[in-house]
Amino acid sequence: MRHVVTENDRVLQTVGLLGGAGPAAIGPLLDASHASMRDDFEISCPELDLAVEAARAAGALGARMTGGGFGGSAIALTPVSAEQQVRAAVEHAFAGAGYAAPDIFSVRPAAGAMRLA
Repeated sequence: MRHVVTENDRVLQTVGLLGGAGPAAIGPLLDASHASMRDDFEISCPELDLAVEAARAAGALGARMTGGGFGGSAIALTPVSAEQQVRAAVEHAFAGAGYAAPDIFSVRPAAGAMRLA
C-alpha cells in the first residue's frame, strides 16, 4: 500500500513541477518512483533495475520502470546531449550482464490526445 500512496503523491508533485520548473525537475521523482516499485511494491526485475541504474549513471536526469511490472520497459528522462551516452551505457550494461540486447528508442513529448472536430 505504501507504494500506491507515495506514487499518488509523486504524481501530484510531478504535475506541479511540470507546470512550473519544467520537465528537467522531475528526475528525482522518477528515481523515487522506481525505487518504490522495486522495494515497496516488489514489481521490478533485474533487467529493469540495471537499465535504470545504467541510464542514471550515464547522465539521465531520472529513470523508472513503466508498464505492468515484472519485465517490460524503462523510461529515462535524458538531455538530448546525453542521449547517445545513455543509450550506449544501457546497451553495454546489458551485454556485460549477459542479457539480450535491449530495444531502445527515443521519444519526444507531444500534445496529449484531443478532440479534432
